[in-house]
This record gives sequence, C-alpha cells and structure tokens, in this order.
Amino acid sequence: MRVASWNVNSIRSRVGRVVDWLVREDVDVVAMQEIKCRDDQFPFEPFAEAGYEVVLHGLNQWNGVAFASRMPITDVAVGFDSAPGFGKADDNGTLPREARALGVTINGVRLWSLYVPNGRELDDPHYPYKLEWLANLTSETRDWMAAHAGDPIALMGDFNIAPLDIDVWDIAAFEGKTHVSAPERDAFAAFEAAGLVDALRTRGVEGYTYWDYQQLRFPRNEGMRIDFILGSASFDELVTSAHIDRNERKGDAPSDHVPVVVDLAVDAAGDDDDRPMFL
Repeated sequence: MRVASWNVNSIRSRVGRVVDWLVREDVDVVAMQEIKCRDDQFPFEPFAEAGYEVVLHGLNQWNGVAFASRMPITDVAVGFDSAPGFGKADDNGTLPREARALGVTINGVRLWSLYVPNGRELDDPHYPYKLEWLANLTSETRDWMAAHAGDPIALMGDFNIAPLDIDVWDIAAFEGKTHVSAPERDAFAAFEAAGLVDALRTRGVEGYTYWDYQQLRFPRNEGMRIDFILGSASFDELVTSAHIDRNERKGDAPSDHVPVVVDLAVDAAGDDDDRPMFL
C-alpha cells in the first residue's frame, strides 16, 4: 500500500496535477493539507473518476485537510478532542477551531492528516497557539498508543518545524525566527519521545520538502524539510521504502511543497478483520 502526504496549497488550483500524480505514481492513499476550501467547494469529480474516495475537513479559504483513498475509509475523526482554538472568541468565550487535523482508518492503519499552525513570529499569538496545539496532539497520541498497543498509527503532514539545522538551507538565515526555535524543536522531539519514528529520515532519505516561491528558492535549492510521516513502531515495521518526490516542485503551477511517500507491506485489497481505532 503506497501512502503519501502532500501540502497541495489549494486543491482547486491543482486538482489536475494532484490526481495525475496519484494515478501516475500508483498512490493508494494521500493525506492533503492546505486544501483551502469548504466541503461544497472541493473538486470531488476528478478524484472519483480516478477511483478515489475523498473525506475532508475544510471551513473556508484557509487551512483545510483531506484524504483521498482507493480503499474504504472508516472511523473518520474531524480534529482531535483537546485541539485549542484560535481567533475571535464567540459570545461564550470559545475560540474557533481551525481545520487542521483529520483522522481516518484505512486497511487497518490509523492515519492523520495534519496542518500544524505556522507560528508566524516568535512574539505573535500564533506561536504559543502552535506550541499548545502540538503539545495537546502529542498527549492524545501518547494516550492512543498506550490504549492500542501494537496498532499502527502515523501522523502525516506539514509540521511547520525544521527539527534539525540541516533541514534548512542556511540556519543563520533563520536566527530569531519560527520553525527552528528551541520550543518548536522540543515539541517535535516530544513526538519521537512518545514512540513515533520519522519514516523517511531513518531510512536515509535526504532533501527538502518546501521551497518558497520567492527569490528563486527552488532553483537555488534554498528549501526546508518541514513535511513528515511519523509512525509508531508497528507502522514503521510495515514500511518497505520511502522517498521525497522533489520533481513535483517543477513544472507548471506547482505547490510550494512536494509529496513525501512510504510504501507499506500491507495488502492494498484490504482486510475484513480491520478493527475500529480512534485517536
């Protein structure tokens, strides 16, 4: 079973490119981030024609996460219970939750599509929101793994964190900025401490996953590695290969991110004995 994660940076702008890639690369499941649309705006038809079922969580023209799968999707969870809100509070003082997390079970594997808050600037309110969001997700993931010991789970998506200095083209250019700050890197390390494994880095996969559109960042290879597939030990045992599809940053109107891909030793035909699993 081939599983991928891709920040598509507006699915309506890139649906043709995304579906073409899914078919050409024989991808069974893709987790998408930054779809930037509501349910009623999503271009379902091209996916359906290619044999993919789609579930999504999109509220407006910002953020948004989705899955497209050639196999049945079950146990859909929109967001996670302790996810903090951000923005203007309602009359009850409740902050609205953004469309940043979507969980599904496919072929016995629990998968999450995640678009972690950006953080913006170190002194911006979005930064502590980002850290709280990450901490709460880590806590819920740890609890789920304890309750479902041995069951495979993967957190996939745009983490908006470069956990190592080699994950940016020039660490000096990021001094005093988000994505590389110690609290953010500590938050990423907390996932690993909880028992999740970077499915690509542990297999020696090198390279960036994001290049800004400005200042010729891609031709100069001035990128960042901020998109990841973090899996439990039982998920990692299923991984037979992994890669970053750098070529998807080339060509006409690409996303500023590229897909990260793993192949799993799981029969893509499915298993009638799959058990419901929740985070």
